[in-house]
Amino acid sequence: MSAALVTSPCTVIILAAQRTGVVNPLAVRAGVSHKCLVPICGRPLVLHVLDVLAGAGSVGKVRISVEPDANDELEELVAPYREQGLVIEFVPSASNIVESVLAAAEGQQAPFVITTADNVLITENSFQAVLDALHDADVVMNLASKPSVQAIHPQAQRRFYEFRDDGYANCNLYGVVGADAFRAAEIFREGGQFMKNPQRLINAFGLFNILLFRFRLLTLEGAARRISRKFGLTFRALVPEDGSQAVDVDNERTYEVAEMVLKQRAARES
Repeated sequence: MSAALVTSPCTVIILAAQRTGVVNPLAVRAGVSHKCLVPICGRPLVLHVLDVLAGAGSVGKVRISVEPDANDELEELVAPYREQGLVIEFVPSASNIVESVLAAAEGQQAPFVITTADNVLITENSFQAVLDALHDADVVMNLASKPSVQAIHPQAQRRFYEFRDDGYANCNLYGVVGADAFRAAEIFREGGQFMKNPQRLINAFGLFNILLFRFRLLTLEGAARRISRKFGLTFRALVPEDGSQAVDVDNERTYEVAEMVLKQRAARES
């Protein structure tokens, strides 16, 4: 599918599963079975994401990738969105992120937007920016600059990808133009924990590219061009001005930061 042919509506994939064999501490603390059900500001994490998608006019279907034993609780929670006309389906999660994404995308309408159930600070502007960028790109990534993230809170993120022009943090929001571009999903195999396992970086991007990255010889835009050549796809990196887009609910620290931002937004809207 050509990027120039992108039209709405899109299929949104929400990754909501827990890592196999890992008991999520936030879920334990909240007394719920799955992290996506952890409440923040009085609502489960995943509902904050659905709130944004329900307000976007370009969503054709939402597919939530999650363990089947969470379906009953989620069915009750998503019922009001379905009544509003939002199509929501549950897809059994697989053993890793790549297989989960591919399973959720199978047979569905392109383009695709992929995010996570703990991405509670996602905004309609960021979501729409991804769709707009797919008009001239095959794969879209969101990375917020270090200054913008630290302006939200000094501890909003502790890990950044350091490029020649700046440091950047992943926003867990991606766009994929169509089925052919899903070969880029291999980047995320085994969870994409690149900062903890450099070998995964090498496997995904190649040693020479990693050396350029390691010694900060590439700008973010330059890195996107090199990745594009490696995969034979057009990658585009979006840099939102709002640093909160790089804050998802991973642990107690980021939970507190996300909660703070949500309360600030609510206060501005009241």
